[in-house]
Amino acid sequence: MREKIEYWLVKLFLGLAKIAPVSFVYIFFKMLAWLLYYLDSKRRKLTIANLSSAFPQMSKKEIEQLSKQVYVGLSKTVAEILLMFVDRFDIDNAVVNREETIEKLESLAKHSSKGIIAMTAHFSNWELLAHFLAKHGFPMLVIGREGNNKLIEDNITTPFRRKYGNDSAFKSKAMLSMVKRLKKGGNVGILIDQKVGKQNSVMVDFFGQKAGTTTSIAFLKQKLDPLVVPFFIARIDDGKYRIIIEEPIESEEALTSESVLETMTEQYNQVMESVIRKYPAQWFWMHNRWRR
Repeated sequence: MREKIEYWLVKLFLGLAKIAPVSFVYIFFKMLAWLLYYLDSKRRKLTIANLSSAFPQMSKKEIEQLSKQVYVGLSKTVAEILLMFVDRFDIDNAVVNREETIEKLESLAKHSSKGIIAMTAHFSNWELLAHFLAKHGFPMLVIGREGNNKLIEDNITTPFRRKYGNDSAFKSKAMLSMVKRLKKGGNVGILIDQKVGKQNSVMVDFFGQKAGTTTSIAFLKQKLDPLVVPFFIARIDDGKYRIIIEEPIESEEALTSESVLETMTEQYNQVMESVIRKYPAQWFWMHNRWRR
């Protein structure tokens, strides 16, 4: 029963996004974010604790203001994802460095005979990033966690993510799927900023604390030598974004030692952290990344 209620609630939000003025959609989800901020004290306190730990130089007041910006930013992401779903959000017009990004994608394609791993995070509008890349010749096998609601996963989430040619694989079958895709010279997208179990992970530094991080990228880099390219999308205004494509990350370490997996994974975390520090309000801070 709960699964059906959640499904129809999402359908209701999609219906709202389809007929309501776009400005109203933004305002509605901003109000909803404010409501959740004050009602869900557990999540709010976790967000503030994470920010306080990551930015000890900030005052209590600054941290509180930043935590509110995190919630408002997420409300914009949710609003735009729904607008994207009902074709009321122009993803090409939203990217201010569109032509530059397309040129970089074309350049990467010329040097990707062993495939590309697009490393990213739950940062800003990560769904817009995946859509834009696929639409412009960079479709990916995107690795993610299977949703708790199968109705939503099968009828809404999966079709939406496949709209421009992306495929998806759940974590339980991810490694085999990634190996197959990379061996064909294809692209794989991995978000590495979520907490993981002890299996296939290492504890490495992230914002000054040890965080369990998947070794999938480092392992694949060792075995298949694909390009590991950090991709991010930063919000610069309502409905406007800049795509960030960093240089491929290489490691000069030997390919057999387990410590290399740790070194490489920490290197990936450092790149991700450097981007988040530039846009601190755009990362998903309400996640229990450090298992508090």
